[in-house]
Amino acid sequence: MRTNTTKAKLKAGETVYGCFVRYPEATLVEVLGYYGWDYLLLDAEHSTITPRDCENLVRACELQNVTPIVRVTTNQAPIILRFMDTGVQGAQVPMINTRDEAEACVRAVKYYPRGNRGLAGVRPANFGQTQPFSFKEYTAQANAETMVIAQVETAAAVDALPDILQVPDIDVIFVGPTDLSQSLGLPGEVNHPLVQETFDRISVLVGASDKALGTLVPNLEVARQWQERGARYMMITMEALLGPACRNFLQAARTKA
Repeated sequence: MRTNTTKAKLKAGETVYGCFVRYPEATLVEVLGYYGWDYLLLDAEHSTITPRDCENLVRACELQNVTPIVRVTTNQAPIILRFMDTGVQGAQVPMINTRDEAEACVRAVKYYPRGNRGLAGVRPANFGQTQPFSFKEYTAQANAETMVIAQVETAAAVDALPDILQVPDIDVIFVGPTDLSQSLGLPGEVNHPLVQETFDRISVLVGASDKALGTLVPNLEVARQWQERGARYMMITMEALLGPACRNFLQAARTKA
């Protein structure tokens, strides 16, 4: 199993940067790999990405040693297993609202003795073909290298955050800005004072823990704001980067000298 360079950087106190990919196109992921991202987030929750697609996207990530992380569809062990077996190095799990739910997602990602992930000689284990092959060595390495990113995106999750933070082996607490704003009765109003106060509350709690704080940002300005809050797992969508670049080019090109 490959070394998880994104996890190593977070453990060293560094900030990591990822691009959010919704499309099941391996060539697109391969091109993104040349730009220097620490990780690519392959979104299976709000897209058509299947485990089969994910496996090919992971192969594309590996060409440039970019850490592949998948956002799974839901916090269910059989679903998490299918995506983990594609070779991703981490699972980002939506809608973690209680300590028990946080513990469940960790156990689904990790093998014995920490978890109960199903064990088979599939892609992450090199299909059992490397010699000599040992399941004992593989599971120990997998437990050390895989990441768990728990999404906090409801008012209930914020209230339960002190308990969620007590769960071992969660690497990142990820703030889902739009879902959280919706849960607070302010859908999409991420700049509303109540939403901003909630972001600050989360930041303080996570900052006092051994977890890294993460979120999705729309631009550099908001990224700086979250960095001031202590966020170190930063993510932006491909569309947020592509849209302004296309519009600026077309506006400039269509402007007469």
